[in-house]
Amino acid sequence: MSDQTHPAPELPTEPLGAPIGFAEFVALVAALMALGALGTDAMLPALPAIGEALGVASANDRQFVVSAFLGGFGVAHLVHGPLADRYGRRRVLLFALAGYVVANAAAAVAGSFTLLLVARVAGGACVAATRVATIALVRDCYHGRAMARVMSIAFMVFMIVPVLAPSMGQLVLLFGDWRTIFWVIAGAGAVMFAWLGLRMPETLRPEAALPINPARIVGGWRIALTDRQSIGYTLAATMLLGALYGYLNTIQQIMFDVFRHPQLLAAVFAGTAATMAAANLLNARIVMRLGTRRIAQSALVVLIATGVIHLTLAEAGMDSLIAFSVLQAVTMASFALASSNFSAMAMENMGAIAGTASSVQGFISITAGVLIGAVIGQAFDGSVVPMVAGFLIAGVIALTLVAVIERGRLFRA
Repeated sequence: MSDQTHPAPELPTEPLGAPIGFAEFVALVAALMALGALGTDAMLPALPAIGEALGVASANDRQFVVSAFLGGFGVAHLVHGPLADRYGRRRVLLFALAGYVVANAAAAVAGSFTLLLVARVAGGACVAATRVATIALVRDCYHGRAMARVMSIAFMVFMIVPVLAPSMGQLVLLFGDWRTIFWVIAGAGAVMFAWLGLRMPETLRPEAALPINPARIVGGWRIALTDRQSIGYTLAATMLLGALYGYLNTIQQIMFDVFRHPQLLAAVFAGTAATMAAANLLNARIVMRLGTRRIAQSALVVLIATGVIHLTLAEAGMDSLIAFSVLQAVTMASFALASSNFSAMAMENMGAIAGTASSVQGFISITAGVLIGAVIGQAFDGSVVPMVAGFLIAGVIALTLVAVIERGRLFRA
């Protein structure tokens, strides 16, 4: 990893802030990012119904409805980044949102599990632009602690979707079937297409547009992959994201098969998501004063300590639904504090290649995270141990990576 402080040429001027009102800007960013969460979390209550309708007997195999979406989401990052740096954030987002609507319509009418998975991969690939181009859009307008503040507020608003999505899925199942969920998601994509198209101007300055050619793209990847801060915090975020995906893959089975309270899935999921939203609100309030490093590294320590306690209880057979909910809420809050700051720190030196850097960072963290999450999900054995162990191991590895990045100087401002 390179020690260079300025790995890419600096933009000629400082970011000028959002081109629309700050509140609307944050709401738009949060809503765009939330489309991916909606596409993942709204499915959770419907997995048994999907398996029954399409002939998927194994509960572990039904997890691929989630993994296929996340896989397409991760791989497509490599495409959206260079496009966003060449054609602008707005245009790429509009094309991707249109594709997302079509992909969810295809999933709604899929006649086999294979076709459903193909549509899910396509939907994930399209909605990946809402992470790549959106992060680049925020980086166009803000940087450093200000960017971390914007991202924290956006994540706080964004977390409303994980709180509500499983409940929305359950509500839809009361009045329709699992296919209706995909139609609802397609409708949400259409709403975002209209909002973005009518309200958000382009944030990429014409003189900052970068040509699409292999040498330039590979050069951008090299910068993002050799900058110590960029690659280091990307890998740390990857570990935490893998644990989160393991949670998403198994939470439905945990509630149905371990605690035998399927009706409480939405409530437990909402509780843990609410703590993530609260953590991001807290981060937005304190990050300008305490700094991203001190907050993220302290959160990692809390995550690890909580993991040790939770795993000890689980191995001893003393876990309960209440203990699980409380400890998982603390874990998810710690995850939120660490990951939102990791993203800002990974992008700190990437201003001149924000789209390309965001794409390669997202590709690594999400694609590898999906694989880690799939391993955790497939290890489900009728207990919470694999999922809890996944968070603990991920936290330890992430803290080790952070110590290497910072050369052992942890908890500094």
